[in-house]
Amino acid sequence: MRPGFLCKTPISNCIDTASLAAVSPPPLLSKSDRKSWSLRQLFALLLSLCLGLFLADAVVSLVDDSLLLFNIRVLAWMRGMLFLFGLLMALVIYGLMGLTPMIPKRLFLPVTLFNPLAALVVIPFAIYFYGRIQQIAWAISLSQVILGLGLLFLVQRGFKFRWPLVPEKQLGTRRFSWLNLSVFLLVNAFVLLPVVIVYLALCASLAVDHFSEGFLALRPGGFTVQMRKYVRADGKTIRLFPMAHVGDAAFYREISQSFPANSIILMEGVSDDRNLLTNKPTYKRMAKSLGLAEQQKEFRPRQGEMVPADVDVDQFTTNTIDFLNLVMRIHSRGMNARDVRELIQYSPPPGFQEQLFDDLLRKRNQRLLEEIHSRLSESDNIIVPWGAAHMPGIAKEIQKSGFRLTETRQYVVIRFRSGGNKSNSAGKESDK
Repeated sequence: MRPGFLCKTPISNCIDTASLAAVSPPPLLSKSDRKSWSLRQLFALLLSLCLGLFLADAVVSLVDDSLLLFNIRVLAWMRGMLFLFGLLMALVIYGLMGLTPMIPKRLFLPVTLFNPLAALVVIPFAIYFYGRIQQIAWAISLSQVILGLGLLFLVQRGFKFRWPLVPEKQLGTRRFSWLNLSVFLLVNAFVLLPVVIVYLALCASLAVDHFSEGFLALRPGGFTVQMRKYVRADGKTIRLFPMAHVGDAAFYREISQSFPANSIILMEGVSDDRNLLTNKPTYKRMAKSLGLAEQQKEFRPRQGEMVPADVDVDQFTTNTIDFLNLVMRIHSRGMNARDVRELIQYSPPPGFQEQLFDDLLRKRNQRLLEEIHSRLSESDNIIVPWGAAHMPGIAKEIQKSGFRLTETRQYVVIRFRSGGNKSNSAGKESDK
């Protein structure tokens, strides 16, 4: 009798135990093991989709930005869809990181945070190098491609492109950890969020200072404007007062009292003799909602001769007038679904941005400069209380006429903290 063979009479009762062992079913997995196995498969699939969308968005963005350097636009819709789905998937994965330690943070924190960090990083470049913003976008897309390929190499142990892109062996073993969740929430609430807020505030301050060339500044205490006094060799004086449509009443009262009696005050304010604007410009609603005062009501110079020095609406293009009517409708009536929808759906014609800039800034500056030169023969003191956006261009032009900056003074036009609206602290002089 050979080993592993049992035999009893009759012969039909003989059983080969080795054959029986070969055909016996494998041991069954427990319910907890099957649940863990399916959960790991689900996470591997989600992470693979996240990495795949990140890579696809990177490649399409790089190709699109490369074509845009040559003014070729063909991939905008595809890029937008990939970015949207990739961003949504990244948000899901980022939230899951706080719930489970299974997701490897060293690999997927760069994926989930890349686009938000890129948006933050690009802000200073947009402020100081706006003319090269397309080249900057191309560099960001290239960085995304390099990062995506590098992460793929790490999870695949090479460029093998096997599905799933993220194998299950890359996942952690623990499904939930209170420590992981607590640290995740604390870091987001007390580190990331405050850092982002401070960074955005700093960028906003840099942008305000840069684009206004120092005439307007954003500080922790509020918005400040800088009055600049220019003097020519013959004694003629021009004072530029940057203004805001809404601000603290104390600001308007203080500067109203500071003008010399023998001065000519060139007033800002677009006229509308032909009633082309269907909704008159008003900032009453804005001032009331912010707890501020309107310039139109509070700015009342007590001394000096006030002279209108602005253009009429009929000098604007039809496109600008139509756009102003749409915007001022919201200003006067408030936000409603119909007006907001029309504004969102507004499709500007080619070159509209340059046209709008020319109407609202250049034409008005030119009219003001003509009035300045014509009034210099009548008075030694010219006061220009105009919007801060006009000041850089006006300052450059009057300096070409021989005027030299001799004095500056700071005024707080909007305070962020209460209890500090006294006029004796609104300004600070510095001689140059």
